[in-house]
Amino acid sequence: MNRRESNSATTAPTLADIEAAAARIAGYVHRTPVLTSHRLDEWCTATLAFKCENLQKVGAFKARGASNAVLGLDDAAASRGVATHSSGNHGAALAMAAQRRGIPAHIVMPANAPAVKKAAVESYGAFIIECEPTLVAREETLVRVVSETGAEVVHPYDDARVIAGQGTVALELLEQVPELDVVVVPVGGGGLLAGVATAVKALKPSVEVVAAEPAGADDAFRSFGLGERQPQTNPQTIADGLRTSLGELNFPIIQRCVDTIVTVEEESIVKAMRLQWTRLKTVVEPSGAVSFAALLEHPERFRDRRVGVVISGGNVDLDHLPW
Repeated sequence: MNRRESNSATTAPTLADIEAAAARIAGYVHRTPVLTSHRLDEWCTATLAFKCENLQKVGAFKARGASNAVLGLDDAAASRGVATHSSGNHGAALAMAAQRRGIPAHIVMPANAPAVKKAAVESYGAFIIECEPTLVAREETLVRVVSETGAEVVHPYDDARVIAGQGTVALELLEQVPELDVVVVPVGGGGLLAGVATAVKALKPSVEVVAAEPAGADDAFRSFGLGERQPQTNPQTIADGLRTSLGELNFPIIQRCVDTIVTVEEESIVKAMRLQWTRLKTVVEPSGAVSFAALLEHPERFRDRRVGVVISGGNVDLDHLPW
C-alpha cells in the first residue's frame, strides 16, 4: 500500500487513494468509453464528452467503488461477507464483487426498488432483505443484518474506499479528454461526486466541477448553499438513485472541491434521457440523465465550453419508461 494511501473507510480519500483504487480494480471493471454527438453539441452550443458509466459492469459506476472496497478487504474480514443498503445499483455492484471474491453479500433493499434492480442483485447470488422505503428503515435493517452475520459494511456512498473507487471515473475521463473546461456529475449520496471532484481538482484544478441534482430531491443543493448538511425529506423524483441523503464524509469534500450545484426539473430529466437514447444510441436511466439535464436547463453556464458529462448508470425497467 502506498504510504500516503488511506486504509480507513472514514478518512477522506486522496488522489493517491484513487490511483491505488484504479490499479486494484483494473481487470475487474470496464474502462468505459466516451461518446460524442455533433447534434447535441449544436443543441447545447458546447462541446460535449459523455463518460458512459451506463456501459460499466452492472450498468453503473457503482462497480468501481464496490470492487475497490471488496478487493481491499483482508481475508479475515472478507470471510464474514459484506453487507449494505441500496436502492439497486450499489447492491448489484457489491453482490458482483462479492461473488467474484467468493464471499457472501447481504443487500438491504427498499420494498419499492425497481424490479430490474432487484433482479440484478439476485443474479449475483446475494441475499436480499427488504425493508420499508425510508432511510431510517434501511439503516436499522442493515444494523440488524450485520449483528446477525458479522458482515463488513460497505456503505453505498459514505465510505472512503467507495469514494476512491468512484474517483477512477475522473482519472479515465481526463486521460480520454484532456482538454476539458468543466465536468458535470449527478449527486445523490455524493460518493461519485466526491471522488470525481477530488481527482479533478488534484490533477486539473482549473477545471470546474458542477454537480446536478433533481429539484425534488435537493438536499445537496441546500446543504451546499447553507454550508451545513440538510436532511433529505420525502424526495420526489424519477431519479431513484438520487433520493438518498448526502453523505457525512462526502459533504466536506464537496464543499472543498465542487464549484457549484444546480438543480433540474423532472421534465428536463426525461428530455435528457430521451435525447441520449435517440442521439447517443445508448440506454440511460433517469439518475444517469441528470447531468445532461443540467446542460439543457442551464445552457448559459456551459455555452462554448468543453464539457465532460458523466452518465452514471443505465439500469431501467423497460416496462415502466417515463414516456
